[in-house]
Amino acid sequence: MPTDIPPNSPLARKLFSVATFAQAQRQPGFRKNLTGTAPMQNAAERKLKGQTTPGLPFIRVTDLAKTAGNSVTVDLFNIIQGKPIMGDRKVAGKGMSLTSSTQEITINQARAMVDPGGRMTQQRTLHNLRTLAQANLSGYASRLEDQLCLVHSGGSRGYDNGADWVVPLASDPDFNDIVVNTVNPPTPNRRVFAGNATTVSGLATTDQLSLSDIDRIRAQIDEMVFPMQPIEIPGDPANQENPLYCLYVTSRQWHWLQTNTGAGNWRTFLSNAYERSRGFQVPLFMGTPGMWNGILIKKLFRPIRFPAGSLVQEYNASMVSTGVAAAVDVDRGLLFGAQALAMVYGRHQQSDYFYSWNEEMTDHGNTIEISIAMMAGKSKLRFKDVTGTVTDNGVMTVDSYAPAP
Repeated sequence: MPTDIPPNSPLARKLFSVATFAQAQRQPGFRKNLTGTAPMQNAAERKLKGQTTPGLPFIRVTDLAKTAGNSVTVDLFNIIQGKPIMGDRKVAGKGMSLTSSTQEITINQARAMVDPGGRMTQQRTLHNLRTLAQANLSGYASRLEDQLCLVHSGGSRGYDNGADWVVPLASDPDFNDIVVNTVNPPTPNRRVFAGNATTVSGLATTDQLSLSDIDRIRAQIDEMVFPMQPIEIPGDPANQENPLYCLYVTSRQWHWLQTNTGAGNWRTFLSNAYERSRGFQVPLFMGTPGMWNGILIKKLFRPIRFPAGSLVQEYNASMVSTGVAAAVDVDRGLLFGAQALAMVYGRHQQSDYFYSWNEEMTDHGNTIEISIAMMAGKSKLRFKDVTGTVTDNGVMTVDSYAPAP
């Protein structure tokens, strides 16, 4: 970028809008590992909707990229049911009903700005300021998008409040505006608890995560009437024969999982992941994951955490959200199949792109302020099955007792 391009020129706005979005999407994080690649040219319907690979947990949707509007609808169709019609019996008038659920996802503008300061403006060229601002703003945007995906997938913000959180606690007056779409608690048919517990208030100090819990979770998935669709990774030769799911656990849950596992099983746990990924490289298998019973297990370094006595939002029998107190320190793991969450992007009028870059001179020309704006919204995908039961489409929560080691 030449240094003689003036502040907020159309060229700078266009180039830095695109570059900042690309940089934010590429940065390492929980979201990047779960998002599919862009569709192939011959995938006509996905290309029309601007969706990424549907076999991975997070789907990037850009339906609004070239049209005005602040929401997009997602249709989820149920499988058909009924007996086959045999022989020469007439089929006329005996068609099976095609039912679906429609979910609307809203987008909104989020902005962030850096102020390099007057002295910095005098000491550095505009080009350097743009580079510094882009690095900081893309890092900030990446953390924001990562955290929004985590909160929506997990159905809660939790109470962890480390310095790197940019999504505030749910008690913050701006929380609902920042998350854009309602953060829905996990549906009862997509909740699992470690040990012998069946509720978050029933978790005890003996209910730490173990490999036996992983076995039980896998058995539950396999027996579901409407199981989660497994993750399909391009190039994975075992996609059809050995369906894959991915469980993200907090650092505390990982610690207690390892503590509760013998040395022999732990070696098998680690080698299973290596064997499954041998021959192809994808972000989901990077790091040091383990695998047990077809479930890939990875660390989630930013936890959804509920200290003892804190309220956990869940649904009662009437599917009304209500707060239940955690009896012990609880961490929440997230088990993903395909199509768990939609990340919807819309066109920003200033840049004609998902992100918009803006520069303004202030203080009588002494200071330049640089900002980005993003037009986006995140939402967990849910559907109503043929019985009318609301169900999270591609994610389950795994709550366990997880004290600090």
